[in-house]
Amino acid sequence: MAHDALEMVEYRDSPAVQLFGDSGPAIERMRRAAEAADCRILGAIMIPAPPEAFNRSPANAAALIELDGAADGDQIVALLDWAEREAEAGSRRSVVSAPAALTDLVAARTPHADIAHLCAASDRDRVAAVAQASRRGSSRLNDIGRDDGSLILQQLSQDVGRIAAILASLSEEENAALAGVTAIGNEEADAPGVDAAHIRAMIRARRLREQYFRGELFADPAWDMLLDLMAARLEKNRVAVSSLCIAAAVPATTALRWIKALTDRGLFVRAADPQDGRRVYIELSDDTARALAAYLRAVQRISPTAV
Repeated sequence: MAHDALEMVEYRDSPAVQLFGDSGPAIERMRRAAEAADCRILGAIMIPAPPEAFNRSPANAAALIELDGAADGDQIVALLDWAEREAEAGSRRSVVSAPAALTDLVAARTPHADIAHLCAASDRDRVAAVAQASRRGSSRLNDIGRDDGSLILQQLSQDVGRIAAILASLSEEENAALAGVTAIGNEEADAPGVDAAHIRAMIRARRLREQYFRGELFADPAWDMLLDLMAARLEKNRVAVSSLCIAAAVPATTALRWIKALTDRGLFVRAADPQDGRRVYIELSDDTARALAAYLRAVQRISPTAV
């Protein structure tokens, strides 16, 4: 069903966007974000809607999807799958803004790099994501403040590249010591300094700082997620995207950006849930697990009691 689509159509020389949502308030939130980002709104579609309705907007118009969870799950899946197909075809970028309860579903159905994920988003988050998605190849964002989307993503890319380079720079000696450790096994679990309980203690110590200092002073979501995934690997547990967002100890939207960036760089890998196509697990790649194990062993050699 169209949601007052004709009333929203605008004719300006600005980036074009199409709104999608599962409730009136959801579409209204994204409409405000699109206007603040100086976008031209082609129309709005509220689900449930027939599949052909999704293709009414011209190619290259960004799809701005705001979900409240008001629609049936199958209808939401249909919309997300359409956005993923459009991204794979290079037809359009998308922004998907959803509550925390839909995090795993959104992550499972829309993994493409051209789809930005927002969770329990603020107005500023929406505007930054919309401006970034609607301006292909452009760094010009219109007055969205110092949390400029392109700068955030540029810094994120640089940080992820730095982490990847560090992990790849292990000495040949460390790699030789860890040769053959490609999955959870006794060699990995029993090795000095590579112990799930020790890693959990490190995580607890990191969280303890927040009782004495402002959390943002020490925010390091990549490291927190690496530790959590390593502990889960040793414990033979699987970690859903929503759980990993909690482990990152930063706002969920920030955590989702990191997860996507680290997955794109090969540090993390996605693993589908064979029983539930609406959920995906995140794991360390084997190379990342070996690198992290080498680091933990090196720390153990320096100080056996270090946390």
